Amino acid sequence: MHIALFGATGGTGQQVLAQALDQGHTLTALVRDPSRLPARTGLTTLVGDVLDPDAVTSCVAGADAVVCVLGSHGSKTPIEARGTQRILTAMQETGVRRIVVVTSLGVGDSREQIAWPFRVMMDLTLKPILAAKAEQEQLVKASGLDWIIVRPGGLTDGPKTGGYRFGLDRSLKGGRISRADVAEFVLRQVTDETFLRQTPAVT
Repeated sequence: MHIALFGATGGTGQQVLAQALDQGHTLTALVRDPSRLPARTGLTTLVGDVLDPDAVTSCVAGADAVVCVLGSHGSKTPIEARGTQRILTAMQETGVRRIVVVTSLGVGDSREQIAWPFRVMMDLTLKPILAAKAEQEQLVKASGLDWIIVRPGGLTDGPKTGGYRFGLDRSLKGGRISRADVAEFVLRQVTDETFLRQTPAVT
């Protein structure tokens, strides 16, 4: 498949990119700093900003699916919602249907799946980002597209293990999971219909 990737230079995005190429997919990635994305066979790098409609449309056009792993990385102005709206608009305009979006456990109706000490910490330190991710989810759900929202637990830089838990059961509590395992799960959702228009947790 050909995948349009947003957030390719982040920790999870790098894992999605590497695993997708290893699986034989081709990718187009929109990045602001191309020096952070070494050239690889099967990868087309576009330089631009996710808030630029023309750049986003160029990235999305011709894709079979979109993977969105946007993150704010400490920015005082989170981009998750605004950037995702640009992506959704471009998909609607170009006829691309499938999008897999990574947000976080603790967003929306998954708040109770996070242990209360971590909920307090998230409220104190990540409130603007959580609000942006909640808005991002609402935009995706209202898009009319074929979407899946993946909500991972606490991310680590550990190896791919395949030993994670996932599903829709609200009793599934957030724990630590490697970005490599999240990427594996995300790429499965590009073609799998199991969680279509749903919000599986992965932890």
